[in-house]
Amino acid sequence: MPTDDPRVLRDREKALEDEFFRRQSEDLRRKLREKEARGEHREALKQIAVVTEDATIDRMLDLGITAETWAAVSLVPLVEVAWANGQVEEQERRSVLAAAEANGVTPGSASYEILDAWLAHRPDGRLMEAWAAYIATLGADLLPREMHALRDELMARARHVAEAAGGFLGMGNKVSSEERVVLEELEKAFER
Repeated sequence: MPTDDPRVLRDREKALEDEFFRRQSEDLRRKLREKEARGEHREALKQIAVVTEDATIDRMLDLGITAETWAAVSLVPLVEVAWANGQVEEQERRSVLAAAEANGVTPGSASYEILDAWLAHRPDGRLMEAWAAYIATLGADLLPREMHALRDELMARARHVAEAAGGFLGMGNKVSSEERVVLEELEKAFER
């Protein structure tokens, strides 16, 4: 319905302009909140994972790793060993979960849920790449004796998972050739 009152047209113009800027403002606020949240996640992950390289942290964040899930990430090598033969056997699963609980990962926590999912469905290969990058970065920040201690502890846990299943009736070599390959890859990640 046309009107000769210029105020009606100005009011409609103003309402249209207000709606445009309101939506634009909402988008900007949402993007700012997301950026702030990512920054907070980055800083929290840096503190718990002892990583200073933003590229490594960003790769980890892109994979969904946060400070809350870092404990599970520290168990990535154990998951890789468990999947070496193409499937996770029950003894391997129990071994990984026992190592997780010894590492403070409790059932019901975000870390436990992620770890349980990784044991049910093999994680993307990028996860192991991100872990190896993390170890390389960490190696630059640690003293050689600290790095050796970390390697020795991790390799002992990884070997324990490899030995959890295999052999014939519990006898013989329990570590398969596929598991040996994964163990060697893990060992190489610690080389400087």
